[in-house]
Amino acid sequence: MTEQSGKPFLYVVVCAAGIAAGVSKLITAAQERDWEVGVIATPVAMGGFFDSGAVQAQTGRPVRSSWRRPTDPRPFPPPDAVVVAPATFNTLNKWAAGIADTLALGTLCEAAGLGVPIAVLPCVADALAAHPAYQDSLRRLRGMGVRFADAYAGDVRSDGGRRDFAWERALDLLPPR
Repeated sequence: MTEQSGKPFLYVVVCAAGIAAGVSKLITAAQERDWEVGVIATPVAMGGFFDSGAVQAQTGRPVRSSWRRPTDPRPFPPPDAVVVAPATFNTLNKWAAGIADTLALGTLCEAAGLGVPIAVLPCVADALAAHPAYQDSLRRLRGMGVRFADAYAGDVRSDGGRRDFAWERALDLLPPR
């Protein structure tokens, strides 16, 4: 819980998938459920996959993507829960392997080690989801207590559209508080 508001604090980790442009839907849903939100993005996601300025305005906090210096203040309190959405093939495999070469991955590795509840909305193409390393990573992460929604491949429907990405589903995966 943040000392300032008494509300629980949710980290939202955003990866580089086209669907990331809709992350504000998740933030809105979390705020409606009385969470304070801080966003951490992979470095590639910061390259235009979502509007970081709009997210900063919506959360009232900077979007983080790089490590702070030891003398810098912590911009977020410790998380009460973490949501990874959209979660990409690369991020999930590196996280399962314990690779912490970005702030997003380091945060996920640490949160898992601390037992912080984590919910994941994968956004992985069917061909990549069939890769044996991905399946092994899902098993490892599930064994660590990470909760997953069904993967979203972003396939085009017959009418040319895509099914909606179930942003709110991530919040439903978190244990009740």
